[in-house]
Amino acid sequence: MSRPTNRQWLLAKRPDGMVGRHNFDFHEAEAPEPGPGEVLVKTLYLAFEPAMRGWMEDRESYIPPVGVGEVMRGGIVGQVVESNASERPVGSFVQCMTGWQEYAVIPAAQATPVPEGTPLTWPLGVLGITGLTAYFGMLDIGKPTEGDTVVVSGAAGATGSVAAQIARIHGCRVIGIAGGPEKCGWLTGKARLDAAIDYKSEDVAARLAELCPKGLNVYFDNVGGEILEAALDHLAIGARVVLCGGISGYNEKEPQPGPRNLMNLVIQRSRMEGLIVLDYASRFGEGVSRLAKWVADGEIAHQEDIQEGFENAPETFQRLFTGKNLGKQLLHVADPE
Repeated sequence: MSRPTNRQWLLAKRPDGMVGRHNFDFHEAEAPEPGPGEVLVKTLYLAFEPAMRGWMEDRESYIPPVGVGEVMRGGIVGQVVESNASERPVGSFVQCMTGWQEYAVIPAAQATPVPEGTPLTWPLGVLGITGLTAYFGMLDIGKPTEGDTVVVSGAAGATGSVAAQIARIHGCRVIGIAGGPEKCGWLTGKARLDAAIDYKSEDVAARLAELCPKGLNVYFDNVGGEILEAALDHLAIGARVVLCGGISGYNEKEPQPGPRNLMNLVIQRSRMEGLIVLDYASRFGEGVSRLAKWVADGEIAHQEDIQEGFENAPETFQRLFTGKNLGKQLLHVADPE
């Protein structure tokens, strides 16, 4: 009996500017066979994160870079279609990091079961790394308290939207920064934030001055650049700045210059700290449990931008950097068997 064909996207060359299809090679091979204690997983959904752009660079980071010629790294939800491990039977749904390919063999221990009754896409978004990044970044580093003014950039994205709503749940006044009227409308409507700033049509610095007359107590940053600098100009005494991402500069050929106003951290006796969610791996169960309850109680709204077709993986990835996605960026690859 012939093996299924495994379509893959390999890293062809490291990015120089905007990432796109030219950075990847399409490849086909026979799907591998699982050995003892292993499973063959068929990809159903691929997840895309801005951090993946950094994984393509040949530089030291919190995880090794993807090698040229290797399958592009990425998280998936898939279905076990062949199994040599009783704990992961054929037909079960799992979450794993098998990258941009339709089939992968992995040790059963690396295939995390999707909880029964959980929508298949949620472990890649609101109950996955993006939701957990928001959870630990906002609560452990931002430390919001009732009555604080909290500002979140990239607030309509998968991480920013959850971070902003966690602050709202904790009794804070929350302002989101996003691009375009649709995203800003979602923030003040579905996500129930107090205000939204459209960086595409408004002066962010002027709006922050208007909306935060006493300064901001927490700033959760996903974009870097000029918006980070504007936020640092409006810190209250003792403010906490959470550095989660810097998507505005990920596709620039030269690194963006740092903020010119870092002395405001000294003047306002404030703190700025970076965040890598893998540092909290031992507490992921806590985060998933609380996030799931907030979603079930209607306290956290979330959106998924689901594109179609494995052949469209490079273009789906690029949507993160052109502002086209609203919520978690996913790609539907196949239906369950």
